[in-house]
Amino acid sequence: MRGYAIGAAAALLLAGCGGNEAGEKGAGAGGDGVSNAEVAERAKAAIRPQAGQYRTTMQLVDIEIPGAPQSAIDMMRKMMDGQSHEYCLTPSDVEQGFEEMAKQSQDGDCSYEKFDVSGSKIDALMRCKGETSMTMAMTGSVTETSAEMDMTMKGDMTGMGDSTIQMRAKHTRIGDCAG
Repeated sequence: MRGYAIGAAAALLLAGCGGNEAGEKGAGAGGDGVSNAEVAERAKAAIRPQAGQYRTTMQLVDIEIPGAPQSAIDMMRKMMDGQSHEYCLTPSDVEQGFEEMAKQSQDGDCSYEKFDVSGSKIDALMRCKGETSMTMAMTGSVTETSAEMDMTMKGDMTGMGDSTIQMRAKHTRIGDCAG
């Protein structure tokens, strides 16, 4: 379900990350992570979006990079804040539901420590390993025609020490898909 609430957020958050095989669990506190199969099962409880044309707008809420000059932070803020794009969510995408999120994360080395869905509310925490380790927390709510997700990424993303980037993604159905 690329492009909708979790899908678009996941595309941003999962860049360069990935998941476990269907049965593997991530390394949560006490070693109790959440497997992609469990994520897919829990995601089935979420509200399914309507098919159609959507617009996503990203807002950079906060950015903290230790030792970075203000000019570099301002440039990152200008590049990231207010970005928007449109996408078509097809009936096939809707059928897959939020299970697509679990599938999208199969390309690297990320694992879910938490993925909770309660009606329209989603609360997830993912840990990714690679050149740098990073945690990504997502909370938000979805309806059949919109979504709002708050995302917090923490880790040594720049090689300058632990950094934090907070973003908000808003997704709105704007009509039927063209063509």
